[in-house]
Amino acid sequence: MLLAELQSVQSGYEARFEVRVQHAVEKVWSFLTENDKLALWFSELKVEDLREGGVIKFDMQDGTFEEMEITALKNHSILEYTWGEDLVRFELYPESGGSRLVLVEKLQRITDHTPKDLAGWHVCLEVIHALLDGRTLEDREQEWKMWYPRYTELLSNI
Repeated sequence: MLLAELQSVQSGYEARFEVRVQHAVEKVWSFLTENDKLALWFSELKVEDLREGGVIKFDMQDGTFEEMEITALKNHSILEYTWGEDLVRFELYPESGGSRLVLVEKLQRITDHTPKDLAGWHVCLEVIHALLDGRTLEDREQEWKMWYPRYTELLSNI
């Protein structure tokens, strides 16, 4: 998977990730919206109410939960929700022999934490791809450590 593309937009910045998989959009969608599959690649997230205006909860691992509002939802196509001050948007497109999964993080501003988040999303997409293919990503932390400096460098040019 390639490094995300980062661009300046009117409201801040957008980081765009793309991955092509040899699986139908329905199967990929299930990894974004079904809690048993979601937990395999992002154990802190849980879909509480899958609808526009609904909620995805983030387990802060300290007994508290952050509620993230679903701001856009189109079945098997678009899932967008708040991510702190930002937005995370998943888009699915059917393609010959599979589908294309796009993740766009809409950032109001770049912070010291941004390269950590981008490296994290990169690894999440690699994990989803591996799971779809019946594989596992053995060392997610090592994978993150490989991508973090690349995202730090990408953001240093802004």
